[in-house]
Amino acid sequence: MLSRVAEQLYWIFRYVERAENLARFLEVSQSVALDMANDAPSVWLPLIDACADRSLFESLHPEGQPQQVVQFLLAQKDNPNAIRNCIAIARENARQIREVIPNEFFEELNALFLDLQPGEPFWQEALPEQLQQVRRGCQQLYGIADSTMRRDLSWQFANLGRLLERADKTARILDVKYFLLLPSAEAVGGAIDELQWIALLRCASAYQMYRQHTQQPITPSGVAGFLLLDPDFPRSVRYCLNGLATSLEEIEQQPLHKGHNGVSHLLGPLRAHWNYARVEDVINSGLHEVIDDLQIQLNQLHGQLEARYFAAPSCTSA
Repeated sequence: MLSRVAEQLYWIFRYVERAENLARFLEVSQSVALDMANDAPSVWLPLIDACADRSLFESLHPEGQPQQVVQFLLAQKDNPNAIRNCIAIARENARQIREVIPNEFFEELNALFLDLQPGEPFWQEALPEQLQQVRRGCQQLYGIADSTMRRDLSWQFANLGRLLERADKTARILDVKYFLLLPSAEAVGGAIDELQWIALLRCASAYQMYRQHTQQPITPSGVAGFLLLDPDFPRSVRYCLNGLATSLEEIEQQPLHKGHNGVSHLLGPLRAHWNYARVEDVINSGLHEVIDDLQIQLNQLHGQLEARYFAAPSCTSA
């Protein structure tokens, strides 16, 4: 496979995953704001931190108002990671390799792109309906890809992009709650604290699965353990790392790539660590520090993938 095609597949699925995660984050923040009868910036600004875009946001919106957070993450022209821009970049990458991806996939992605253009009826909808439309559009893309793409190299590179982005966002939103939203000592275990943990689970569509799996009250260690270490939940860090390893093994089995295992040397120890880690050890080591280290390793993994398999960075990747 041409490195250019592999890179574009990787970024198509990474940007679609990013758009869906941002829609999830915004949906849950709005719900929390309604539940708490509080539309203060403190409910919304952590989303900017979860996306690591605080400097850009403050330069554009020093007031930091809730509506500005929504605009920044949904449609801000100057924010390359806004939902509308993510879909636009994914669509442009897909347009350039239409012969590689299923027609149904491109048609659905193109329809979502067109829905998000200025002046379309989408922008007359209320925010919950807008976010639901984005999330469902992304999930339809996953369904089409899952049911129509051959499990060849195209699929494996697409899967690398999707799972790397998913692991990154799961870890980031957990870090925001643990480090940036820690309540005062007297609020720990209170109604607001529990509401925030429920919201965190809902961000990852994990609330129902957590309840079924643990059948225990919601606790910080329980939530952290589920989102980081559960081997069967598809949005957990551990599950994503195992999926990354599986796709990478398939890629490296190809004759062209045999003997080049620099990426595996980085992913192998990372995967082993999260497969055998215990949540008590993670928390005792400092969850914020552990997630910081995970973020660094995920960034290094992306760099290794880019250096090993992709062409020089293009203007459609970030």
